Amino acid sequence: MDAFSDRGAAVLVDLFGELTGVMFCAKDLSGCYTAVNDAFARRAGERSSSGVVGKRAVDLFVPALAQRYEEQDAAVIAHGRPLRHELELIRRFNGTPGWYLTAKFPLHDSAGAVAGVVSVSEDMRSALESDPAMPALNRVVDLVGARVSSPPRLPEMAAAAGCSPTVLERRMRRVFGLAPSQFVLKTRIDHARTLLAESAMTLAEIAQECGFHDQPAFTRQFARLAGETPGQYRRRLR
Repeated sequence: MDAFSDRGAAVLVDLFGELTGVMFCAKDLSGCYTAVNDAFARRAGERSSSGVVGKRAVDLFVPALAQRYEEQDAAVIAHGRPLRHELELIRRFNGTPGWYLTAKFPLHDSAGAVAGVVSVSEDMRSALESDPAMPALNRVVDLVGARVSSPPRLPEMAAAAGCSPTVLERRMRRVFGLAPSQFVLKTRIDHARTLLAESAMTLAEIAQECGFHDQPAFTRQFARLAGETPGQYRRRLR
């Protein structure tokens, strides 16, 4: 069943087609893409949506990424509940990695049964530099960057910003699109990527440098966000 056969859904697809910083896709229960916008097609390495529709994630992305997408889809379909604010490190269409916030929702047919999944992934490249909260948030950014090996907790970050934890949470979500904990994790993973690319440190040493309890914990978190293990990331770069 094509969940995007009605006129209203077609307008929705056209609307998402106008967005350049948001990847949009819809899948049926078999995992095949039934609709995508051009931004998604480019990320998948195709020139247009016609090169994506009818394919599955395994046909377009590296195995680790494809497996993760399918696991997310299966959870949304099985429970009928959305997946929100999932922070992901995804390689852009030109091969460079970028941070995205992903949301997935179950798609229902006219009888109310789950017929597929719709997903949007927002590119997190742009912070609102002109936002009046930026001077305070820059102090938080500096604190987190200086404490990668021993990440600060929310009260410390709030103290650096000169506000309450609740206010800091609200400001960071508005400016960066991330919760404080997500921002800390993003900073640690970014530092790990730099060390994997530019140093000869072992994975265990990098895990310690980036504040992870041990190498397995580092590997799990990196793979969850990046779609590949630290070792795979290093080998691909080299």
